[in-house]
Amino acid sequence: MPSLSERLAWERNRKFVGREQEIALFQKTITKTDLPFNILHIFGPGGVGKTSLVQQFQRLCTELKIPSIHIEARNLEATPESFISALNADMGLPESDSPLQILAANEERQVIFIDTYENISALDEWLQAEFLPHLSLDTLIVLAGRNSPSATWHSDPGWQALIHVLPLRNLSPEETLAYLHTRDIPANHHQEILNFTYGYPLALSLVADVLAQGQEISFPLETAPDIIKTLLERFIKEVPTPAHRMALQACAVVRLTTEALLTQLLELPDTHNLFEWLRGLSFIETGLFGLFPHDLAREVLIADLRWRNPDIYAQLHHQARSYYSKRLGQTQGVEKHRVLFDYIFLHRDNPAIRPRFTWGENSSLLTDSLKENDKNTILETIAANEGEASAQIAAHWLQRQPQNVLVFRDSQPTPAGFAIMVALHEASSEDINIDPGTIAAWEYLQNYAPLRPQEGATIFRFWMARDTYQSVSPIQSLIFVNFVQYFQKTPGLAYTFLPCAEPEEWTPMLTYFDLARSPAADFTVGGRNYGVFSHDWRVVSPIAWQEMLAQREIAASEVAPATTPASQPLLVLSQSGFLEAVQDALRNFTRPDILHQNPLLRSRLVEEQVPESGSVAKKVAALQTLVKQAAESLQSSPRDEKLYRVIHRTYLQPAPTQETAAELLDLPFSTYRRHLKAGMTRIAEILWQREIS
Repeated sequence: MPSLSERLAWERNRKFVGREQEIALFQKTITKTDLPFNILHIFGPGGVGKTSLVQQFQRLCTELKIPSIHIEARNLEATPESFISALNADMGLPESDSPLQILAANEERQVIFIDTYENISALDEWLQAEFLPHLSLDTLIVLAGRNSPSATWHSDPGWQALIHVLPLRNLSPEETLAYLHTRDIPANHHQEILNFTYGYPLALSLVADVLAQGQEISFPLETAPDIIKTLLERFIKEVPTPAHRMALQACAVVRLTTEALLTQLLELPDTHNLFEWLRGLSFIETGLFGLFPHDLAREVLIADLRWRNPDIYAQLHHQARSYYSKRLGQTQGVEKHRVLFDYIFLHRDNPAIRPRFTWGENSSLLTDSLKENDKNTILETIAANEGEASAQIAAHWLQRQPQNVLVFRDSQPTPAGFAIMVALHEASSEDINIDPGTIAAWEYLQNYAPLRPQEGATIFRFWMARDTYQSVSPIQSLIFVNFVQYFQKTPGLAYTFLPCAEPEEWTPMLTYFDLARSPAADFTVGGRNYGVFSHDWRVVSPIAWQEMLAQREIAASEVAPATTPASQPLLVLSQSGFLEAVQDALRNFTRPDILHQNPLLRSRLVEEQVPESGSVAKKVAALQTLVKQAAESLQSSPRDEKLYRVIHRTYLQPAPTQETAAELLDLPFSTYRRHLKAGMTRIAEILWQREIS
């Protein structure tokens, strides 16, 4: 009858999947006549499967009849005495015997496994100087721990030649599915488990255990703190101080962590030691532009933080947002794109955003202007994806507005992607009328949101990647980052349109970014239909837009879709209508009851001064303040100072009648009336410039 030990080994082997390359490497190594190396150092985060792999190695040794010794260092002290005692115990030797003499005298192939090596890594120098050199050349030592080899293994040319480093990563999607099959997990759960675990073995095991017990489980796992707690304990055994915990949480919140950013997030004068500590963690990667956690580690840390302390989660987002906002004003070109991408990453936890961006570093992609030899490739790409009719329209806009074309480049000679923007306010009626897309956008503006003087509107007419069209890809992500930059940097921009070949696919994300579905601007070219999204920057200004996104940033739910035209809280007045409203505000400056009806209360000018929930009384007070400030600014000009005196005596501190005001100012009544009209006009001009800026 098989023993319990044999049954245990059988169960472990039955549930083990993947790691074919690692097992092949080990088998090839131990069956060679001469070992190619004597130290095999396996490292990876807790729960990634190091111990399971070591058990497979041990099983292989048993099958090949190669003697092996296994030391579990989890409960050892980092002292030579403790290590020797554990070695004696596994070899069945009395404490008085020297295991080193026996091992050194052995002339056959043997393997020594030391698991949880990070617990005794302080013995590196002793092992290198006192223990390992006395072993025979036929001995392979397998070290398995969380951390990569310390510098002492690489700085010594001798050990450098005798060590092979094997980082252990997550299972591949194919291996993950194979594991779920072995655990008899229903196929309808496979994709969501794959999406959550990223192939991380411990997470797979925990989720499979829950499902195997007949329990239901939902994703994301913020509602399953027990699973998260177990994963966290495997990732980080013990955080030294609260500052270290905060550093770890901060690293999970942002896309890439630099020492400068960490200093800002933690509000500490010096974070060098904390940064170096992060850098040494097995589940923290070092990229070209900073540190970042393994995918699942990030998910678990964020889920734990949001469940444990949502206030800290919000605070870290606020600190990061402040840092990126400052950096946006200090950077240009590629660096500015990178900062914008970091900014957008703060929205990654929202389900509307996460699946529609790729979040890697994308460092090989460049944004460039249009070159003459790009045109044929661009037109061929449009023809292939949208048809010849669209390509002919694109050729027209390449000729008419080449300055509004962005080209995205990778290592290949042809553009990896592009975006063709059309400034509608700069196009002639003849230009607009050759394109159904611009016709629809222009008619939409005339019907629902007419442009005022000095205002502009843009349609992002064509946008696509060379290989993936408008599907989620690094190119598409970079295109959207450039769209955001365009919103922020273009003066006088009043309206933007974004057509999509598959509008339903992009509705959640674009709704989140306050681009409303606008069916009245939809159009058809070559039998293909395009759904359009739009945003009125006069209704929700760039500043208000950023504030709105800041509120949505830490929410876990999608934003309900909206369509336009719809009843909007703001009025977009024409210049003449605005002038009339300012004149009415002056005439009734001291009559708040009448100012309640003034259309300027619904203008962007006033809305930006009062919170969205502000009362009408507060809006009236804000309007009075704006009018008074504009009037008082006239005093700074000798030419306009006389106009201010007339406005002050007539409206701000009014005399009983206009005739009395003229007498107090010692002006002929005709001159007084002329100055009054000129003053009202100047104040309206000042406020108008603020309204449209």
